[in-house]
Amino acid sequence: MTKLIITAALTGAEVTREQQPNLPITPEEIAQAALEAYEAGAAVVHVHARLADGTPTQDREVYREIQRLVAEACPVIFQPSTGGAVWHSAQERLQPLELNPEMATLTTGTCNFGSDIFANPQGFVEEAARMMQERGIKPEFEVFEAGMIDNALRLVKQGLVEEPLHFNFVLGVPGAMAGTVRNLVFLVDALPPGATWTVSGIGRFETPLAAVAIAMGGHVRVGFEDNIYYRKGELATSTGQLVARVVRLARELGREVASPDEARQILGLPLKT
Repeated sequence: MTKLIITAALTGAEVTREQQPNLPITPEEIAQAALEAYEAGAAVVHVHARLADGTPTQDREVYREIQRLVAEACPVIFQPSTGGAVWHSAQERLQPLELNPEMATLTTGTCNFGSDIFANPQGFVEEAARMMQERGIKPEFEVFEAGMIDNALRLVKQGLVEEPLHFNFVLGVPGAMAGTVRNLVFLVDALPPGATWTVSGIGRFETPLAAVAIAMGGHVRVGFEDNIYYRKGELATSTGQLVARVVRLARELGREVASPDEARQILGLPLKT
């Protein structure tokens, strides 16, 4: 079976220090969290930027500093978000792509997101895909609802992305698809041949879906963006702690964990020299 790629979602745009006192906010803190996640077994770090007061930002210069510090700290794949916060404009959300990261996220549809709406109209999706194509950035398609797979495949027909594709199933967000094993299996069965996939279980769905994904041959994302608890009623100390648990699960299930360069090979990214 293909080695397991673990993605560490370090900060997100919604979690606050009041909810999780260990949340990394500054570029230095995010880089340190990336190093801890890498040392625990992560090959990819998924990054949302924050201002010093904790406010989510898509400012390219904040991302530039995070990217620099992460690269100095460890050899992980740096994957910025083009989702940002639900209130960011389309142009704000695209700023991190100007840094030419190896990968970036792209949500291919609009969905309910708690009490808000996460808007991704087709024009924005196509603009982001075109920008990634021009800059050689591999998209990770964020899927909150099943139709988002079809929207990603439409980009292939339009010549805006090339196969093989990589998907991340975000399951358990209030208002979108629930974090059930049945939903995960349904989504995986809808993928085109050769596609790779990751699952991000939100909150209490994180660990059960991670275990299922390991057994199914998929990949796993964990971290404070998705879940702030280690177990019910016990806050996690770091995203690295959550990564370490996935590594233990993988070992118990006989699945080797991918290094960053092995992850690059699996995802079809150029190796770092």
